[in-house]
Amino acid sequence: MTVFPVAPRRPRRIAVLSVHTSPLDQPGTGDAGGMNVYIVESAKRLARRGVEVEIFTRATDSELPPSVPLAPGVTVRHITAGPFEGLHKEDLPAQLCAVTAGVLRAEASRAEGWYDLIHSHYWLSGQVAWLAQERWGVPLVHSMHTMARIKNQQLAEGDTPEPELRVIGEQQVVDAADRLVANTDDEAKDLINYYDADPERVAIVHPGVDLDVFTATDRRGARVRVGVDQNAVVLLFVGRIQPLKAPDVLVRAAAELLAHDPGLADRLQVVIAGGPSGTGLERPHHLEELAASLGLSKTVTFIPPMQRTTLADWYRSADVCVVPSYNESFGLVAVEAQACGTPVVAASVGGLRTAVVDDFSGVLVDGHDPRSYMHAIHRLITDAGEHERLARGALAHAQSFGWDRTTEALLDVYADAMASAGDDTRRLARVQVG
Repeated sequence: MTVFPVAPRRPRRIAVLSVHTSPLDQPGTGDAGGMNVYIVESAKRLARRGVEVEIFTRATDSELPPSVPLAPGVTVRHITAGPFEGLHKEDLPAQLCAVTAGVLRAEASRAEGWYDLIHSHYWLSGQVAWLAQERWGVPLVHSMHTMARIKNQQLAEGDTPEPELRVIGEQQVVDAADRLVANTDDEAKDLINYYDADPERVAIVHPGVDLDVFTATDRRGARVRVGVDQNAVVLLFVGRIQPLKAPDVLVRAAAELLAHDPGLADRLQVVIAGGPSGTGLERPHHLEELAASLGLSKTVTFIPPMQRTTLADWYRSADVCVVPSYNESFGLVAVEAQACGTPVVAASVGGLRTAVVDDFSGVLVDGHDPRSYMHAIHRLITDAGEHERLARGALAHAQSFGWDRTTEALLDVYADAMASAGDDTRRLARVQVG
């Protein structure tokens, strides 16, 4: 008799936790960034595959309804915990009990066994999910997105290190999770080497990019739509304005570029797209002041975060997208730019070494010396053949990062976690910390 293998069971309903930032928030300011995009895009595609997704987040406005439909099969649920406004991410640990109570209360109103799995994002969500996992008896899948021990090793000058409270909290979540989703090989190694994660519980799933929105089409039309001169040389930064993302490196590199090649003075346009975030909120106008002190007030343009279709036009309009971060778990901006056919000059750190292939889709720069970025940028904007070669590589590289591929990989992780979650003794032993 032939025995056919039984396909692993995939979840019917999952609870996704994003405590400190809502998927409804605009990426590029506050605490909203690539993680928000990850949650939204993967949730929509999970729902298309028949998985009902409920995303729990902390309410930040008294006018927000208890639940908001995000897409067919995806609902965002707002949990009241602490003041609606004026609460920084660093203050949220004091509200985790209230968040947990709200999440558990929502599940208690459902039929027993309503959720098949929890997927938490960032350590604060993981703390809540850890308790829900024990209460509901379902597997916990966790994505770190950033890690305190790694960030503290790669701080920008003058930036504030992550507190020990976060380090301890992250370790607890790593120990409790049934599966840890790492964005890249580098992140997987960091989980194992710095948090003693069990390699068998670490799965590598690359984030994706919406290849229907971010496309390499109509560069001339894109420049018309965003108001950029066809002859301009455009350097683009997209992201939250904070020391970690290092937009100041691009501004200083622009000053070096004009000193090196004064003929660019009438054509160079540096565009900073984003809003203050994190420790950048302490000096929200620092970047404007830096540009003015370097004589670049007319060269550097600041624009607020924008919708994806407009963002895609900015990527298409740019000659080079610059991502000089001190640390990135992946670097979604770099992949979005490449999907629009724009080469990237990026720091050779963390996930950016996966998001960008050096000398194929862009240039990876060691360190954060503005002169190093200047030389990489100058080569791309003055050598048309080199720019075209890397633009072709950028477009080809980006095609491997579609969200559908990410979602299929996540479903495999979920199925594996559900298949191996029966050993409660093993799980309870893992969560004994200290």
